[in-house]
Amino acid sequence: MELMTTAEAAAYLRLKERKLYELVADGAIPCTKVTGRWLFPKAELDRWLSSSLAWPDETAPREAMPIVGGSHDPLFEWTLRESDSGLATLPEGSEAGFARFVAGEVVAAAIHLHALDDAEADANIAAMRARPNLSDAILIAFARREQGFVVGVGNPLGIATIADAAARRARIAVRPAGAGAQLLLLALLHRARLGPDQLERQSPPCPTGPDIAQAIRAGRADCGIATRSVATAAGLDFVPILWERFDLVMRQRDYFRPPLQKLIAFARGPALAARAAELGGYDVTDSGSVRFAP
Repeated sequence: MELMTTAEAAAYLRLKERKLYELVADGAIPCTKVTGRWLFPKAELDRWLSSSLAWPDETAPREAMPIVGGSHDPLFEWTLRESDSGLATLPEGSEAGFARFVAGEVVAAAIHLHALDDAEADANIAAMRARPNLSDAILIAFARREQGFVVGVGNPLGIATIADAAARRARIAVRPAGAGAQLLLLALLHRARLGPDQLERQSPPCPTGPDIAQAIRAGRADCGIATRSVATAAGLDFVPILWERFDLVMRQRDYFRPPLQKLIAFARGPALAARAAELGGYDVTDSGSVRFAP
């Protein structure tokens, strides 16, 4: 991270040092104090400048709704509620939420994408790089979380892999197309050289991970892919598959506005770490940090 002194930052922004100190006193500019000196991260100054751009009326970007679209997660849902950010959530799957974000319909999207040929690859960053119209967007870390098979108590069918689920004709609860867990399922099938028609898929698809757990508890399904926290909350067993990234994508101009700043500040605090430990299956070490910026 490149840090600027007060004099360097003032020169970079073409401001007098006195004006820069006024901005610091008002809490209006990104900065940090180390051993009595104010320092200014150059990357954050660039984002601050971008967020302050004035646009002609006919070209001004549309204000997105104060909604976080995309994937559902129990820890993230709790964080939205406890952070007092004022943001609502629209959990309809990673790809659907990402599409809404790109279209400007939501202020941010929660995503955990998986590539068909490599489930462990960082598909979230790959998706950002693949979109030329996201040059002003950033990816914020929320958590690493453990995904796996949610199964009945005692794992009656002995399911350890997707091949086991297919061979034992396990009734598998699935998620809607484009949901992160469904992308992971397709990647596992691809790796095992199996087709979706070789699974006993239950319908209709389950909207969220907790719905997967409910289908298993109700006896309508034998297994499904969800997080460890979902299995634990439902009193079910869990067979781990991998750890994945659950990230937030947002525009730079929105990153500095109060709703997302409140959310990110809360994500960096001790309350989130305590809740994550309580739920289980989360690593929030870098929560709130910038994972990718064009």
